Amino acid sequence: MKPQDIADLKQLIEFLKEHQIAEFDLDRGDLKIRLKFNQQAASPPGLGDLARLIAFAPPAVPQVAAAAQTAAQGVPPAAPAEDPDAGLHIVKSPIVGTFYGSPSPGASAFVSPGDRVEKGQVLCIIEAMKLMNEIEADASGEVIKCLVSNGQPIEFGQPLFSMRLA
Repeated sequence: MKPQDIADLKQLIEFLKEHQIAEFDLDRGDLKIRLKFNQQAASPPGLGDLARLIAFAPPAVPQVAAAAQTAAQGVPPAAPAEDPDAGLHIVKSPIVGTFYGSPSPGASAFVSPGDRVEKGQVLCIIEAMKLMNEIEADASGEVIKCLVSNGQPIEFGQPLFSMRLA
């Protein structure tokens, strides 16, 4: 397996565990993957769990010291920065396949960051089983970012574009 395949597999395993999926099968040509997780009843955390958390926790001493120093100087602590992507609409893939941002190699992209799109306008193509599926905008707004690259394999529900709705 290639390093990228291993990284993708790790990401898949984390996703399956996060969503508490007990079994997963994938059969693509010569690649066959079967994952099965034991669903153990959650037991209350013990001292061993606490010790592991503390051992792997990043040190927070500099932040605490800096906060104590600014409080001692009478300076209010800085408010946490707002997430610039908060409130953006995410266009997700409705199918599994390969992402293409333009109608053909060498052609200009359907949309680029900063473009204004209307509901129903084609944003990209996802190739699935040799069929080219046009993915349309599900809302009107401004394209902020394309979250995938051309030729990248796409999973169902994977974010493709972020948009600021109009």
